Amino acid sequence: MQWATHVNEAYRILKSPVQRGKYLLSLRGVDVAFESNTAMAADFLMQQMEWREQLEAALGRKDATELERLRARLQGERRALEGRIAECLDGPADAAGAADLVRRLMFLEKFDADIDAGFETIEA
Repeated sequence: MQWATHVNEAYRILKSPVQRGKYLLSLRGVDVAFESNTAMAADFLMQQMEWREQLEAALGRKDATELERLRARLQGERRALEGRIAECLDGPADAAGAADLVRRLMFLEKFDADIDAGFETIEA
């Protein structure tokens, strides 16, 4: 029973890019510090604000097509971040850079959940 619990927990961690990144960094002694370190680059924050405005506009118009476009851009950005995280962890050790990218990925996951909620709002 204990082994099944461990396997399920490992699967949950490895399935989520954010949790996987956090775990891989913890193996290197790096705390991602999601709760206490929310500092982000200005360009990333500006992109987040633009996407949030686009989300609000799409919800106001009940425009599912625009939500799909927004999700496609988000997924492209997520794949790019995941690739950059892998480069930071697999190449020359850049744990600080990887931690920053994992925090960015966390923001994108939250935004993806907000898009899901937007679809539910439109469909209701």
